Amino acid sequence: MSTQTYSPTSEKQTGFIPATRQQQSFLAAAENRCLLWLAERTPRWINSDHLTLLGFAAQCMAGACYAFARWNRFTLLLGIVFLALNWLGDSLDGTLARVRCCQRPRYGFYVDHIVDTFAAFFLMGGLALSGYVHPAIAFGMLITFLMLSIEAYLGAYTLGRFQLSYWKFGPTEIRLLLAVGNLALLRWPAAKVLGTELTPFDVGGIIGIVGMSLMLIVSAVQHTRTLYREEKIS
Repeated sequence: MSTQTYSPTSEKQTGFIPATRQQQSFLAAAENRCLLWLAERTPRWINSDHLTLLGFAAQCMAGACYAFARWNRFTLLLGIVFLALNWLGDSLDGTLARVRCCQRPRYGFYVDHIVDTFAAFFLMGGLALSGYVHPAIAFGMLITFLMLSIEAYLGAYTLGRFQLSYWKFGPTEIRLLLAVGNLALLRWPAAKVLGTELTPFDVGGIIGIVGMSLMLIVSAVQHTRTLYREEKIS
């Protein structure tokens, strides 16, 4: 995101109307208060672009920590630090722009989410190389995440509502689950489940794929039904 001043006239010039953000995750209220507190105390020389870059670099480094965990599992602890930095950069950039009244909605929306796309590839790629999750599961998570992201972007364009959370789960909750998974791997590298040796990330990844697939299907049906009703052929 950027620090250039945004004014309502830019909407008239471009015809662009920002989608309404819908964030109803478990931690949304507490997270919003925390982000506002941080934004009000962020030094002026730090802008939203700096935070976006921090979030991107931190997520890529988290992926690198997973890859290196193949040789030293204690890099999983360092991965938790990078997940926290990713939360800081990825969550605070937009809040900082809004607090300072310096939003660029089109630029911010595009850059934030194209960066998330590349960063997700690095994170899941690192998991696939870690040896702690089957590569097919890691890339299954990546594919379902990208499909769910596409659904959210299409919803933002066609309905004017940008879904940031599904069934009370958003990016922050996912980061916390990854951090818990890192700690679980240090204690239980693998376990037998129905006669098959699986890691905590294998189990979590399968649950994640099923959960995101259900979210995708339900949202697609709901949005299709809403759009059909709004543009029904008489």
